Amino acid sequence: SNCENKYVAGLVKAGKAIAICPEQLAGLPTPRACCEIFIDENSNKRVISKDGKDLTESFLKGAEKTFGIIKVAGIKKAILQSRSPSCGYGMVYDGKFSGKLIEGNGVVAELLIKNGIEVYTENDLDKLNLNN
Repeated sequence: SNCENKYVAGLVKAGKAIAICPEQLAGLPTPRACCEIFIDENSNKRVISKDGKDLTESFLKGAEKTFGIIKVAGIKKAILQSRSPSCGYGMVYDGKFSGKLIEGNGVVAELLIKNGIEVYTENDLDKLNLNN
């Protein structure tokens, strides 16, 4: 989403952070239909758009490209957009487009956590220590 956070924008401007959009890296358009994580009958996570398209492969491709950049750049911490099917950390929408949040992580957040990257959202920046 384009919910710009002034603090994060300041970090980017100061050269202390880089802005990455996994969906754009995967070639998805901006703007795009709302997407949510849906758990299918085999307990697999699928990323489905509000108009019913399965965009899982694109979201996974964006996650891999994002992690590739993070690895090359030596980044150890990530500030992610909360509730997003890519970047959501801790809480994501329920996959039914009901507006209800459930516990879970987006595909990028999951990949970063699995690879030892510290993950934050714009809602917990007070916990972020940039000095280590």
